[in-house]
Amino acid sequence: MIVVIMAGGIGTRFWPLSTKKNPKQFLHILGQRSMIQQTVDRVLPFVDYKNIYVVTNESQISLVREHLPELPEENIIAEPMGRNTAACIGLSAVLLQEKYEKDETMLVLPADHYIGKPELFREIISQADTFVKERKKLLTFGIKPTYPATGYGYIELGKEIQKNPIPIFAVKQFKEKPNAKIAEQFVKSGNFTWNSGMFLWRIGSIIKAVKNFMPSLFSSLNDIKNSWNSDMDKVSKFYSELEPVPVDIGIMEKADNAVVVPISIDWNDIGSWQALDEMKEKDKNGNYFEGKVLDINAQNLYVYSTDKNKKIALIDIDDLVIVDTKNSLLICKKDGSQKLKDIVERIKKEEN
Repeated sequence: MIVVIMAGGIGTRFWPLSTKKNPKQFLHILGQRSMIQQTVDRVLPFVDYKNIYVVTNESQISLVREHLPELPEENIIAEPMGRNTAACIGLSAVLLQEKYEKDETMLVLPADHYIGKPELFREIISQADTFVKERKKLLTFGIKPTYPATGYGYIELGKEIQKNPIPIFAVKQFKEKPNAKIAEQFVKSGNFTWNSGMFLWRIGSIIKAVKNFMPSLFSSLNDIKNSWNSDMDKVSKFYSELEPVPVDIGIMEKADNAVVVPISIDWNDIGSWQALDEMKEKDKNGNYFEGKVLDINAQNLYVYSTDKNKKIALIDIDDLVIVDTKNSLLICKKDGSQKLKDIVERIKKEEN
């Protein structure tokens, strides 16, 4: 098995702590290890560094080297720019098919997920790997929902293909992020999982799927592969012309061999300050403070300050995220942290 870690995003919903120069996957959001380090730690018990690959943006190569000094430099696959997950996964597959057999299995993981039960996750991966080696399936890991989340996509389970050692179902359909009412219906039915964005398949299977369902991408990726070590200007030109499509929409929704494994591994994609707040242990008033905070009648707050000596006084406020860094200050309603992408876009325009 080889592991491909997708680490090219800039984590806009974690602004102002996450920036283009130091995005979310390189932050120490949970514990002493960065998110990307924790992702690698999670798979090291069954995969050597030589078989771990990180797909990132060209501008983040030095950060990957800094956080993962044991990773061979040639195992860093640098995209000229982000073009969503179909391109990211397709690129890694066409490059790695030169080095590995087409039947080699490929585990694809985002670099910024939290998994509270890593041993159970590794056990499930091992069993899923055996299944994928026996059958040419495109397998995704679906998270059993613990509440009617509106921030995740969902996967509807189809026919059960295998009961033991792990249950595996055909994918009936993918559903985009629902509203609260529909999310409640999904969870109540017991027939839906959250879409985790984690995948396992043979290299040959995913390349065949790209060829069948995204022929234009397949053609461009072969042009990119042929120029990869000789003409990076040409690579950048080809890459800039790729359509940015998620692998779920471009391939998984169309494939008749897509399967899902429903799992409970204490998972969180930590996609926003609100999501991170939900994981933190609170005081009696529902507050989480990281910094020198003085409060009077403050409730349900998430406060993070990079300056541990600066006093932050909070009076008669509730349900806010407050993040104070050297150059920026964020104050928003907890459910408004999803809109940070719009703020980051405005900042980009102002800086340009």
